[in-house]
Amino acid sequence: MRILLVGAGGVGDAIARIAARRDFYELIVVSDYDAGRAERTVAWIANRHGSTVAARFIAAQIDAGDAASVAALARDHQITHVMNAVEPKFVPTIFDGAFAAKAHYLDMAMSLSAPHPDEPYAKTGIKLGDYQFEKAGEWETAGLLALVGMGVEPGLSDIFARYACDHLFDTVDELGTRDGANLVVRDSDGNEIFAPSFSIWTTIEECLNPPVIYDKDHAESWFTTPPFSEPEVFDFPGGIGPVECVHVEHEEVLLMPRWLDAKRVTFKYGLGAEFIGILQTLHLLKLDAVQPIRVRSANGPVEVSPRDVVAAALPDPATLGPQMTGKTCAGMWVTGTKDGQARQVYLYHVSDNEWTMKEYGCQCVVWQTALNPVIALELLADETWSGAGVLGPEAFDAVPFLDLMKADDSAGGYDQPWSLREEIPT
Repeated sequence: MRILLVGAGGVGDAIARIAARRDFYELIVVSDYDAGRAERTVAWIANRHGSTVAARFIAAQIDAGDAASVAALARDHQITHVMNAVEPKFVPTIFDGAFAAKAHYLDMAMSLSAPHPDEPYAKTGIKLGDYQFEKAGEWETAGLLALVGMGVEPGLSDIFARYACDHLFDTVDELGTRDGANLVVRDSDGNEIFAPSFSIWTTIEECLNPPVIYDKDHAESWFTTPPFSEPEVFDFPGGIGPVECVHVEHEEVLLMPRWLDAKRVTFKYGLGAEFIGILQTLHLLKLDAVQPIRVRSANGPVEVSPRDVVAAALPDPATLGPQMTGKTCAGMWVTGTKDGQARQVYLYHVSDNEWTMKEYGCQCVVWQTALNPVIALELLADETWSGAGVLGPEAFDAVPFLDLMKADDSAGGYDQPWSLREEIPT
């Protein structure tokens, strides 16, 4: 396996650091528009693991917005798998570039959506992943696999959903992703500050778009609701505790119904009142817009995307680890029946920032996201997983993934236990 890693930001850098401890691949080309970032990732690996491990990594410059650039770099290094670790706005060009190079493809977020032009809070317009699923036949005919949504959420959440459907339930009423954390970021004086632990560009996209809900009995199957709707308090494990969660647009809702039989699929995220207020203010001021606007500067008029300005003004999430404390929990809440009895379970994985910083030098949110595509790549490398076309994580057997994730180092695993909490049916 020869991997082209597109993006050496927080998650891309963490993918490389995790992969450095594994031996299932021949080469990883770490690429970024800013070649210096890719070089820093490779230098960190050399410093931590030595020259023998670092010899399997090289740094390169890439333009993720140009499919020809992606294809050319992939061909130059005889790449077998392209791993997309940049903003979802670049999905189409990286996806198409991988196909042109006859390479398999993985991402952690899918092609972007667009609201319904007339009823954005009732009907879907262009859905997340539509661009990719429209090309599924071409990928299947070519014998190429595009494994989409293979991060933590989507990704691990979808694996949990497949496991629950296969092994824990006879019928499923709801597959509900529930994500929460008690993370705090403080400045040098110890004051708590606003600093999102994940890409603010992606966070704005997810949180301000109309959330999608799947309901088998609904006239549209997939329908939308206003942002931050239907708040509920969910009690998260690992010492995190109760967190208010709201509907957010996310890929799980568009992926799971394609392969899993459930009456309803939802995604709710624990954002908190302050974060929601900030996002609403950005929207009110139109600072969430992606289309460039003309502004004055010292060097004359320039065109700039308001959302890109917001992202540039905030701290890089990859740098927040030393200032961050707490844990993050990703999980799947499932309701249904087993052996004729009502059942509810919550399958989850908790990531502790203190541990991820000590072991990998990465803050816990980006590390938890990065862990899952590395496991998936290893399963593809040894052909435990295989397939062609555009497939989500739930299209594959969950057991090998969860076993490899949970097994300790001495057994060749990743030593990341996942857990199951039995809930009281309501």
